[in-house]
Amino acid sequence: MIVHIDPTTTAIRMFSMPALDDLLRPEVYPRSSIYDPAWLVSLNMGPNPLWLLEDLSRDLDLRPGMRVLDLGSGKGATSVFLAREFGVQVVAADLWIATDVAEEVFAAAGVADEVSAVNAEAHALPFEPESFDAVVSIDSYEYFGTADSYLAYITRFLKPDGQLGIATPAMTAEVRNLGAIPPHVKALVGWEAIAWHTAEWWRFHWDITELVTVTSARLQEDGWHDWLLWTRACLDAGSSDRASLEQTIAMLEADEGEFLSFALVTARKNKSVSMRD
Repeated sequence: MIVHIDPTTTAIRMFSMPALDDLLRPEVYPRSSIYDPAWLVSLNMGPNPLWLLEDLSRDLDLRPGMRVLDLGSGKGATSVFLAREFGVQVVAADLWIATDVAEEVFAAAGVADEVSAVNAEAHALPFEPESFDAVVSIDSYEYFGTADSYLAYITRFLKPDGQLGIATPAMTAEVRNLGAIPPHVKALVGWEAIAWHTAEWWRFHWDITELVTVTSARLQEDGWHDWLLWTRACLDAGSSDRASLEQTIAMLEADEGEFLSFALVTARKNKSVSMRD
């Protein structure tokens, strides 16, 4: 497999395995489809982050020159996408990925001048108040953002009217209403599924604070299928974590969209919110 990244164009061109061709879906994800799926698989840390980000971005207003925090940026695919597709300045913050690993990705993609990497824990971010126009979090907010107090913390870093957007694993019904975590979900993630809330849960959780105004909160109709398609491709491509991929496929095949999807939620920080709030 050879991945060619041309920094003089907006495209990351594909020279990759035929098994990954199913990940090119211009009719659904036109922006993501210009990126080499083999390159993206090499950065795999979960569901397809570009598909999630592209869908989420339809509910955001991202403009050239904005400063955007990519919170839980992983190995950097979403940060590359944000810089290339929207012309924003990105700070890629992640706890698990060393900055030099992410910086290599940014340099190879030709966005080293637009993206900087920071190693940080989500509750101890090293940024000045009101220093970002937007905060985006793809497949990571469920690890730290469900606490009642977290919205107040993260919005401190947003300018007034700044945007917050998350794409997070979700359930079609709250676990507390179901009475138990569905067995096929519990078999893979155990108790962690209690953090996979519905889109409407997120809407209420944010709106009730009056710190933000929720601008959209929706459940992806085919999110489970996207996740399955991506996981199968990662397995076919020879990804090293075969056992985890096989278990994820088993969960999604058993679910068939009955309980699993992704919640895409966006909001704007209310201008009346003071730093004390």
